Amino acid sequence: MSKGKVGRGPGRGHAMSMPVEKAKDFKGTLKRLLGYLKPRRVSLIFVVIMAICSTIFTILAPKIMGKATTRLFNDFMEIIKGVPNASVDFDAILNILIVLGVLYILSSLFSFIMQFTMASVVQKTVFTMREDVSRKLTKLPLKYYDSRTHGEILSRVTNDIDNISNTLQQSVIQLITSIITIVGVIVMMLTISPLLTLITITTLPLSIIITKNIAKKSQKYFKSQQEIIGNLNGHVEEMYTGHKIVKAYGHEKKSIKEFKEINNKLYEAGWKAQFISGIIMPMMSFVNNLGYVFVCIAGGILMIKKSIQLGDIQAFIQYSRSFGQPIVQTANIANIIQSTIASAERVFEVLDEEEEIPDKNNPVQIDNLKGNVRFDHVDFGYKEDVTLINNMNIDVKKGQTVAIVGPTGAGKTTLVNLLMRFYELKDGTISIDGVNINDLRRSDLRNLFGMVLQDTWLFKGTIRDNIAYGKEGVSEEEIIRATKAAHADHFIRTLPEGYDTVLNEEANNISQGQKQLLTIARAILANPSILILDEATSSVDTRTEIYIQKAMESLMKGRTSFVIAHRLSTIKDADMILVMNNGDIIEKGNHQELLEFNGFYAELYNSQFVGSEEAV
Repeated sequence: MSKGKVGRGPGRGHAMSMPVEKAKDFKGTLKRLLGYLKPRRVSLIFVVIMAICSTIFTILAPKIMGKATTRLFNDFMEIIKGVPNASVDFDAILNILIVLGVLYILSSLFSFIMQFTMASVVQKTVFTMREDVSRKLTKLPLKYYDSRTHGEILSRVTNDIDNISNTLQQSVIQLITSIITIVGVIVMMLTISPLLTLITITTLPLSIIITKNIAKKSQKYFKSQQEIIGNLNGHVEEMYTGHKIVKAYGHEKKSIKEFKEINNKLYEAGWKAQFISGIIMPMMSFVNNLGYVFVCIAGGILMIKKSIQLGDIQAFIQYSRSFGQPIVQTANIANIIQSTIASAERVFEVLDEEEEIPDKNNPVQIDNLKGNVRFDHVDFGYKEDVTLINNMNIDVKKGQTVAIVGPTGAGKTTLVNLLMRFYELKDGTISIDGVNINDLRRSDLRNLFGMVLQDTWLFKGTIRDNIAYGKEGVSEEEIIRATKAAHADHFIRTLPEGYDTVLNEEANNISQGQKQLLTIARAILANPSILILDEATSSVDTRTEIYIQKAMESLMKGRTSFVIAHRLSTIKDADMILVMNNGDIIEKGNHQELLEFNGFYAELYNSQFVGSEEAV
């Protein structure tokens, strides 16, 4: 396992200091993403209206609060000056406070409606997107999965769509309210004092210059931090999955030393990144406080000249304090949206992948399957300009056992993949009982086969459910009969919960040999017409292998079987042995004929019994 990056890169840290993954086609991807929101445009318009109402009521609050302050100040000044019958008009102040309370309640109500509606819009949109991706994944050819890691595909299906969901739910609303707040605050500040507004706005370029310069320096450390985190995660994952090997060979100290080295690098990069980016907020606060000082001085002078009221100064200071926050939020959201569009682009790349050739509108069905299989002048290559299999011709009769042997990479598994139509032919045809497999529905074609692979696949669930996976509506008696035939019944009954034993996600609470026995039992239960066996007994002990060989002989009786073999001693009784090398069938015949031919097969066979280390 390589120590590559784990995860998707930077999370939602400080926007102006974190590196952002950018889309290749921002406009095109954004337009396509908006297309998913188009069916819910009425709800989105409603969300915008609610956001405007909520923000406006919030913006009006400081102005009204200022009126209460002005009224209270003026009343006190009259009392101090000794104006006859002067007193504080608490009723008027109470009325202002009631209006203020109503505004806050209305703002909260509109905000709640906005969030509730947006949640519905986002979840419906993401639901549609997930359905499209899920539908697409079922239509993609096997070559798509073979050319990509499971982690990459899962990242696009889960992480990227979750990123889109979070941004639509949180950042879009925040962007709308931030823009409305910026415009509204500027308007309110201008109504109070254009001069004070000018003083406040002049501090903005200074904030931008400081933030940009600091962010530029911290960005390289954040990038380094993410790379080192990937290395650290890779090392931990590697050591965890292979901890038995590490302990067996006494490499614990080396592993710990390597961990400490990576961890120290992460500490250095993380410390520098956080420290430098952490300077931004104190510097921003300093600039903002400098602006407040100028506002207070200018406001005091204007108040002395009776050009402005005390409550207006108070309201203006509140507005100036809330002026910088939406600007920072908008910049933050801009970076988040960049990352989100990049995620959307990755999802759309999946949706744009070339699909399998669709089944024919009027597919043929094979009734009373016999099991005759024919490869007629078959050509195939994984790449357009490279041919792996050239002019392959095979004629397999009903009930015959065909063994496929050859060195690694010879094309043995490829032949099986073509038979099940996981890949499309370059030229030629493959037919079953005289019917071209391209004329069959893929699901019908694959239902004809039963597979037991060298790499076992079991899912999280009971042993009973795993065995019954290959056939619907099976009885308990059928399951037990299949496990007995596969010699798995005995070991299952020795488990604490028997057939109800739950396999974990890795299925590592049973041995590799036991896993193989379960997959063989599954194939026996499915009772297929054609069998594909990829060294099905490779993970069991010699004694169990003998039992399984007998069970498999019984299972294969009367059925056409394709056996990919590495241990040539297991296929001596095959009706036909295909010897493959570099995609071509270089020899064909039964075991005795091929030994007498004294060619490639004889060399492979003899090497296994004379102790040669040549790979088979």
